[in-house]
Amino acid sequence: MRKLPFKTNYLLARLLYFIVATYCWAYTFFMHHYNNYKIFEKAYYHTRAQKNLYADYPADYFDENHYGPIFSLIIAPFALLPTVMGLWLFNLFNAFLFVLAIHLLPLSTNKKLFILLCCAIEFASAVQAIQINPVIAALMILAFLMVEKGKDEWATLFIVLGTLIKVYPVVALAFFMFSKNRLKFILSGLFWLVVFVCLPMLISSKQFILQSYADWYHALVIKNANNVLLTNDQDLSIMGVFRHFANNHNLPNTPFLVFGALVFLLCLFRVSQYHSLKFRMYILASALMIVVLFSTGSEPPTYIIAVAGAMIWLFLQDTPFSTGNIITLVALLVITGLVPTDAVPKHIRKAIVIPLQLKVWPCAFVWLKMSYEMIFKTFKDPDFLIPIKKVNPSNSGILKTAETKNE
Repeated sequence: MRKLPFKTNYLLARLLYFIVATYCWAYTFFMHHYNNYKIFEKAYYHTRAQKNLYADYPADYFDENHYGPIFSLIIAPFALLPTVMGLWLFNLFNAFLFVLAIHLLPLSTNKKLFILLCCAIEFASAVQAIQINPVIAALMILAFLMVEKGKDEWATLFIVLGTLIKVYPVVALAFFMFSKNRLKFILSGLFWLVVFVCLPMLISSKQFILQSYADWYHALVIKNANNVLLTNDQDLSIMGVFRHFANNHNLPNTPFLVFGALVFLLCLFRVSQYHSLKFRMYILASALMIVVLFSTGSEPPTYIIAVAGAMIWLFLQDTPFSTGNIITLVALLVITGLVPTDAVPKHIRKAIVIPLQLKVWPCAFVWLKMSYEMIFKTFKDPDFLIPIKKVNPSNSGILKTAETKNE
């Protein structure tokens, strides 16, 4: 039987995401499992009506909104449509940005093909839960790529926008260390901060939006306190693993956060390795992982962010299909991807998977191994890495990449 060429397989892998997004839309809409989208829709209408964005509205939906005020504008084009259409396009939007971000990585076509295939389970989990996490992962990846291209004004746009939606992309400020024009990075970051803080005021008022940022902070503090109670599916983090083992929700976050920050900073302090694109992409992968592994708000649909980082790391290896890497890949696909789902009987999930926080383990292992390599290893770029071309200042295009290799 004739094998399909890589380019055809790669196209099919990208189409897979839009098919998955459409299937999850049909399932959630026609089974009436789209409570999260109701929250998103109402964020826009509540902003216009100047109603508290973070209050309970049990007549409209259960749970609460936990995204920043700028999200009310991001969701506006979808909220203005009939729910059936808005929800579908929202899922497609997640697919488009995530696929675009992976496509722009400076890797050969077959490596990007494998990354897309290996992230598909987590992507399905995210869009079935109607989350914006694939977009958050994409914004962090795009921010890194724009720094590499010398387009700091675009990098900071993605970082600030993502941070004001869900906080996680604030870690992408670490890419400042790779900038060739740090003053431009700082000034453009401040510019976008002012723009995105003020932008929702166009459909509301200055007083309401400023109060909403204060309300958002308080809502996140309350959510953090609730996340660690051992009675829900939140806190899928390194801290959560220890809390479940100790059966003690009072175990503090601070020692773990200090540990994670110190390890990440030790990696960043290796300025002598900044010449290596592979090292810089390790930093990207680490940033994608720590925002999940050290967050009490991490839940199953959040892991598209961490798994994207893990897969980038895995396919940066010279031999990604060595015995050890295959074991790691299987662990990521099965333990992180499938074990927490209905693929495993519910009684096993309740008795083993949840108490042991198994979903966290493969990503935590990858992050620790990757961090060790960044701290102690000398990096040399492999042949399969494609140098990222700096964009000429007169060229406004931001999506152009170097020619992609198929090998």
